[in-house]
Amino acid sequence: MRIKRNWVVPAGQVPTEMDKKILHYQNSGCLVPKRRLVLNEEQIEGIRRSSVINTGVLDEVAKNIRVGMSTEEIDQIVYKYTTEHGAIPADLNYEGYPKSVCTSVNEVVCHGIPSPHEILQEGDIVNVDVSTILDGYYSDASRMFIIGKTTPEKERLVKVAKECLEIGAAAAKPYGFVGDIGNAIANHAHKNGYSVVEEFCGHGVGLKFHDEPEVMHYGRKNTGMLLVPGMVFTIEPMINMGGKGIFIDEEDGWTVVTDDELPSAQWEHTFLMTENGLEILSK
Repeated sequence: MRIKRNWVVPAGQVPTEMDKKILHYQNSGCLVPKRRLVLNEEQIEGIRRSSVINTGVLDEVAKNIRVGMSTEEIDQIVYKYTTEHGAIPADLNYEGYPKSVCTSVNEVVCHGIPSPHEILQEGDIVNVDVSTILDGYYSDASRMFIIGKTTPEKERLVKVAKECLEIGAAAAKPYGFVGDIGNAIANHAHKNGYSVVEEFCGHGVGLKFHDEPEVMHYGRKNTGMLLVPGMVFTIEPMINMGGKGIFIDEEDGWTVVTDDELPSAQWEHTFLMTENGLEILSK
């Protein structure tokens, strides 16, 4: 078996205890992170500052979201808050995406584009996904919002989706594996009669918008990349009420919808892996 040697100790440098531990896993055939994915204190502090604004954006949306509001109004709130705090909405113009935020209502799984013509109705559930750049550092989080009073079925879906995020985060341990996260999430979703979208995943974030590792929301324990203190990544399970199948709207090329047009729910946090487990940076 050929070992992928991501972790290399620089020439002339004495290996630290962390180096020795990671090299042990690498020599055992495990996939370990590249050194650039283990961030230093200055980089982590930059991501923390970005995350404060990112969480603040979602708090601002939470204060204002209501029945009768257009998703375009949500976009305006996000742009105004972000820029007034000296930051940039990471979504805006990313690979041609036209807005500052993703607003995904009911059967829209993710990447819903805000519109003045999409009006929030009583009983809707909507995911608001916000990403922020501050001084070159990225953060990323999303929340579900229930508009007015919804059905018990939708309410339960939103609740279980949040539990999936929390259970996945609890499964992530220093020197554990990415597969541990996905395994825990999928088990909880399936136990509750829901399916997990497999085409989209969490990801490394901080110095880039999307980086390694890919954090799948299904999988087997003890597989995937080794999780090392200093890594920053998102967990963002997309949980469907019906089947796991999805399609992308051909008209806009972005909006992802469930095949059966049953509702979907998602929560996302940015996390820092520490020696003691995950720390939430943005939520």
